[in-house]
Amino acid sequence: MVGVKRRSMIAGLSFLMLMGVAVYFRLWTIDYNNSADDTDLIRRQFDIANREAMDESAEWRLKYDEEAEKANKCLQELQMFQESSQKVGDASDITHNFTILKKENAILLKKVERLQRELEEEKLKCN
Repeated sequence: MVGVKRRSMIAGLSFLMLMGVAVYFRLWTIDYNNSADDTDLIRRQFDIANREAMDESAEWRLKYDEEAEKANKCLQELQMFQESSQKVGDASDITHNFTILKKENAILLKKVERLQRELEEEKLKCN
């Protein structure tokens, strides 16, 4: 009787072990199927995130290009302004030189008038 009990207990344990292995394999296949689906889902999410990142990168590049263009335009305007201010500086130098020449001309005109008077006085003395 002990032998029968032992065999029935071993048979029961074997059956339970076989059922445990069957349940384990069933759970493993379910998890494997979910993992395969998760892989596709993760790949799709990565592709979407990658596309969004590229779009955002393109937007930032466009903003950078626009700002660089504005900076270049401002730089060109500044250079034009500096060139025109140099011309104004040259014009002020010309104006200054013209003023000096006017003063010199006035002085020379006074000298010419004085010399003409002296010449007339000398002519009157000679006659």
